[in-house]
Amino acid sequence: MDEQEFKNRADEALNSLYRKLSRASEQYEFEPDFNSGALAIEFDEPKAKFVISPNTPVRQVWVSAHSKSFKLDWNDSQHAFVLPETGQTLDSLIAESIEKLVGEPVSL
Repeated sequence: MDEQEFKNRADEALNSLYRKLSRASEQYEFEPDFNSGALAIEFDEPKAKFVISPNTPVRQVWVSAHSKSFKLDWNDSQHAFVLPETGQTLDSLIAESIEKLVGEPVSL
């Protein structure tokens, strides 16, 4: 995948995730912020921040959540960025990370 194709796919994935997070933010009490190509999710109780950002040189989307770093690659068959070790999609990884923090099932 060339650089422009990666940027297009990453932008599409992060914009889609931002729209889903914006809809869910009132129910689960967090604030999504999409700025300069990076998506942040901030929580007041408990205090936490997740960051999702594209890393163009390595063609990955990186997620920082729960003091961990996740590096997702594009998967053509799933048409999504996925965690290579588990096959978990970006949306699923973020929903699961929010669930761990808020202590209840989260639907994005």
